[in-house]
Amino acid sequence: MAALSVVLVACGRPETGDGRSTGVAPTPGDYLAGGTIEYGHEQEPPCVHGGWVQNAYLARQYLDNLVSLADDGRVVPWLAQSWDISPDRRTYTFHLKPGVKFSDGTDLDAAAVKANIDRYLDPKTPNGTVTAYLGPYFESDDVVGTHTYRLHLNRPYEPLLTALTQGYFGIQSPTAFHRGKEANCRQPIGSGPFIIERWDRNRSITFVRNPNYNSAPANAKHQGPAYVDKLIWKFLKDPVLRYGSLTSGSSDVIYNVPAVNWAAATREFQTRQYITPGRPNALTLNTDHAPFDDVRVRQALAYAADRRKAVETAYLGVVPYNPNGALSQSTPDHDETAGTYPYDPKRAARLLDEAGWTGRDEDGVRTKNGRRLTARVVYPADAIVGAEGAAIVQDVAAQARTVGFDLVLEPATQSAYFGGRYAKANSTEAYVGYWTSPTPGLLLINWRQRLPDKPNPFNQAFYNDPHLQSVIEQANSATDPAQRTALYHQAQQIISDQALAIGLYTQTTSLAITPKLHDVWTEQSQGEPVFADARFVR
Repeated sequence: MAALSVVLVACGRPETGDGRSTGVAPTPGDYLAGGTIEYGHEQEPPCVHGGWVQNAYLARQYLDNLVSLADDGRVVPWLAQSWDISPDRRTYTFHLKPGVKFSDGTDLDAAAVKANIDRYLDPKTPNGTVTAYLGPYFESDDVVGTHTYRLHLNRPYEPLLTALTQGYFGIQSPTAFHRGKEANCRQPIGSGPFIIERWDRNRSITFVRNPNYNSAPANAKHQGPAYVDKLIWKFLKDPVLRYGSLTSGSSDVIYNVPAVNWAAATREFQTRQYITPGRPNALTLNTDHAPFDDVRVRQALAYAADRRKAVETAYLGVVPYNPNGALSQSTPDHDETAGTYPYDPKRAARLLDEAGWTGRDEDGVRTKNGRRLTARVVYPADAIVGAEGAAIVQDVAAQARTVGFDLVLEPATQSAYFGGRYAKANSTEAYVGYWTSPTPGLLLINWRQRLPDKPNPFNQAFYNDPHLQSVIEQANSATDPAQRTALYHQAQQIISDQALAIGLYTQTTSLAITPKLHDVWTEQSQGEPVFADARFVR
């Protein structure tokens, strides 16, 4: 890191609302102007901008959103200085901050916002995550004035503002869209605190300071341009290498601290841990065909393994067990009574007997009418499920084997998992994965019916229940918070009773930061690391 001149004097420990802050206090001293932050991340997305949380992490550095999510859960101004909601809750009018420009000189006005939303929802240029949130509710949008953008919904959608805080909804330069697909994949242009200088694939993305930045969110630690000159976002997939880069000083911050190193990291570095809201890593069971088309078999699998012990053993107590497979414990309106299914192999055995899986073959696997109780389980090895997660899945498979299941684990590459190989109903029997989201409205994305005329690839259970969908839709439109909570709880109980998603562990962002770097924080919608407020001390 380069050091220029002293600008002011450091204070004590940074605010701790950004998740759970632990570890050592920042080093006291004089702040330095400039410098380069070297950050060791994990996964590299196929494009800089997109619909995966890994894209959202990047988006926070170079894009601005309409609104931001504060530590206390309030939606606060960002590009939108204020907004109005119509009495019928179907029209949102956003009043934009004047004088904001993209780094290519294009004005960030209402027309630019409309161009982004329309592009993200266009089937020819889609952002699948934006479409999943907004598509079922979008009616139209229009430019009311130079700095006034209006969004019309076909029905009330109470999670809207919270959903808009996520990086997927960041606003890009509409002028840059005309450069073509590859240019926008490699080097999208925003109005954020950093500008993408270059992307060295399989190595790093280099961001440089945007000297004209004037549009920080209301919950930023300061207004104005970033303090540092550069941010080098390195892709260090190997966890040993990544943690070693921090201890050796070649990285100033790293993501996803290995569980085995967490205790040491809290002794030597500043640490942040953020329990990601949304859906936890869960085992989603495909109800389209045998064996998981029978609820008794699904319930038997839920009882067959000591999932809590598997998670605590693999993660050494660092990452929480999350039995509710529908929502993570940090998600608003999470129901802690859903999905419990305590370890009970005898009950699992009885359920399999009731379902007719009463035979045993020479390997001890249960049989029914000459068919083995075999199920393929796809998990994205190293793309979503790391070494600890893989150990959990393997533990679950081994314990399920004792009651007669034959779970065949199929590790998938990132490209295969996201590329559609497992999109067909008969491609596998179970999936492992998560979905980050700051709102329980996510339930509609995961459990909206998957119908020929209304496809929903995010319903990986292939479970079509119009009543469940109706309950979630009512929750999304309910203006009374108590009613909304009751409906979301009802939906989670249906998912739990049907054993559609067997919860494993929370998706967790952890950061370890050198004591000489102050004010790195994680925002609240998805745990995106924020570097615009960070600065070094002498």
